[in-house]
Amino acid sequence: MNIKVVTLPKYRIAYVRQVGPYGPGNIQAMEKLKKWAEDKHLIAESAIMLGIAQDNPETTLPENCRYDACIVISNDYQIDNSICESELSGGKYFICKVKHTAEDIQKAWAEIFPALQNSGYQIDNKPIFERYNGDMIYNDYCEICVPVKPF
Repeated sequence: MNIKVVTLPKYRIAYVRQVGPYGPGNIQAMEKLKKWAEDKHLIAESAIMLGIAQDNPETTLPENCRYDACIVISNDYQIDNSICESELSGGKYFICKVKHTAEDIQKAWAEIFPALQNSGYQIDNKPIFERYNGDMIYNDYCEICVPVKPF
């Protein structure tokens, strides 16, 4: 598995939030966001979309888990009240590109944390997210981004 440490910038994001068990609802949130973004002409080769699981399903009841389907927007983009807005802080991230299938993502998760333990980094207290750049949005690939800081 190819893992690299990358410093990401702070992102301004527009997002759709899904509350409930992780799974099919996340897909519905992402489809709703894509429709909004396409209607606003924000989906382009340079688009960056994010899927952020805000809660750990091992410590949060399924009905309370929050998932945000996001698209990065420019600082000068005028957002309307049909969608939420936030900011994702930048910093160092462990990034692993994977095929966006349940099997490949499970395998990546099983390998990321052991690799992290041997790297000289530890998890930072920020959300872990999936990032989709340009052609990844429609070609079933994503990058798993784990926030890290030195020990």
